[in-house]
Amino acid sequence: MSATPLDKNTLYYGDNLDVLRKYIKDETVDLCYIDPPFNSKRNYNQIYNNVGAEDRAQAQAFVDTWEWDMLAKAGYRELLANAQGRFAPKTVDLIKGLNPVLGEGSLLAYLVSMALRINEIHRTLKPTGSFYLHCDPTASHYLKLLLDSLFLPRGGLYRNEIVWAYRKWSVKQNQFPGNHDTIFFYTKSHISTFHTLFTPVSEGTMKRWKGKKQQAVFVEGVRKATSVEGDESQTPMADWWDVSIINPAAKERMGYPTQKPEALLERIIAASTNEGDLVLDAYCGCGTTVAVAERLNRRWIGVDITYQSISLILHRLEGQYGSAITDSIILDGIPRDMESARALARKKDDRVRKEFEKWAILTYSNNRAVINDKKGADKGIDGIAYFLVGKEDNAKIVFQVKSGKVERGDIAKFDHDRQREGAEMGVFITLNKATKAMKDEANAADMYKHDLMDRFYNRIQIVTIEDIIERGARLDVPMSREVLKKAQASVNEMQPELL
Repeated sequence: MSATPLDKNTLYYGDNLDVLRKYIKDETVDLCYIDPPFNSKRNYNQIYNNVGAEDRAQAQAFVDTWEWDMLAKAGYRELLANAQGRFAPKTVDLIKGLNPVLGEGSLLAYLVSMALRINEIHRTLKPTGSFYLHCDPTASHYLKLLLDSLFLPRGGLYRNEIVWAYRKWSVKQNQFPGNHDTIFFYTKSHISTFHTLFTPVSEGTMKRWKGKKQQAVFVEGVRKATSVEGDESQTPMADWWDVSIINPAAKERMGYPTQKPEALLERIIAASTNEGDLVLDAYCGCGTTVAVAERLNRRWIGVDITYQSISLILHRLEGQYGSAITDSIILDGIPRDMESARALARKKDDRVRKEFEKWAILTYSNNRAVINDKKGADKGIDGIAYFLVGKEDNAKIVFQVKSGKVERGDIAKFDHDRQREGAEMGVFITLNKATKAMKDEANAADMYKHDLMDRFYNRIQIVTIEDIIERGARLDVPMSREVLKKAQASVNEMQPELL
């Protein structure tokens, strides 16, 4: 096993179960936080038999993410076999017992997946390590049982159920709006790193407490906890956290559907680590955990199965710390040669069937493009980007990626799709070499005059994967994050539902 260097921050592109087993050594991680990709805010009608149209649609979205497929069945068999005693017996008994209760469907598939991965996370935690699992109330009761079975028989402790409360205007018929998430906090042993956090106590509250005998001891404790030179009274932070969701106009907002606020991760990392400690996020999404860990001088490891997430994290870190930061990060699992690019293109796993397209477009566009992630609805367009044509104006580039046989007709059709989408230019990315007929067809599409640059571009450009990998070909039209951020509002129908 080639372990990750502990002195280098690392982003892994791949299945986190494979990464955990192959690269993360035993007892090396100080803190692991995960926000698994289902945070669905939905009911499971396969369990509760809800009949509303909204519930059915929401449950179907869950089924699309977690299916009782070959992966789930293989994971279930692995748990029951428990080779080399990898799993705590209570975990095996729990999963086996849930089968007749839940049936072999999406929720059991989800719990099997969580059991496999959290078991590996437990292995990687130091004896003083901490684990935080972020979920919503729809499945928290199942996850609590699972975590108890994984941690408690091995000497671990359940510490807290943290309630993240937020204000979100929503109205639901015949029920209260759901305005909170659940974060379970466990430690690997009874000895763990923990720094008490404090929250201010208002002067009005202190006045109300003054003189009440039953509060006298507590008030004195609050005064002793004051940490700002006596200017402000504070009390230890409780397990109910009022942290606002990210404002649509907030600077940290990445356009990622399940993005969590940095203030939330700041509390977790500050409470359960010291500077220089190693933080792991095995479902790192848009990179909130790694961004906060970087800012708080912690080492970090991030893992995600989609290249969009890896791209977004690099984009985020570069925006916060400059382009030099990417040179200090180890990137693992990303194609570096033609053999690994072909291997990615040949993957048959439904979870990553579009990963080759995503990697090609985002790499070539320097992480500036937006992926069209809608199944069966791309109309020949796999991605889109915007480029500057003036100080206050921009225009569109569309992308198409092909990993199989290509010919002249593919170029002609792509140019038709480009015109239909109102794009000034189109980039056709191919794994195979372009034929002379393809190049001739692309040249027949005329040129585009970029007035700002005083330069002509081919309206249809053919780029091979060999160009991208071996010659470092990259999109060279003037672009900026600001233009892309503003333009994304007009392409919400193409915004990927990243998890």
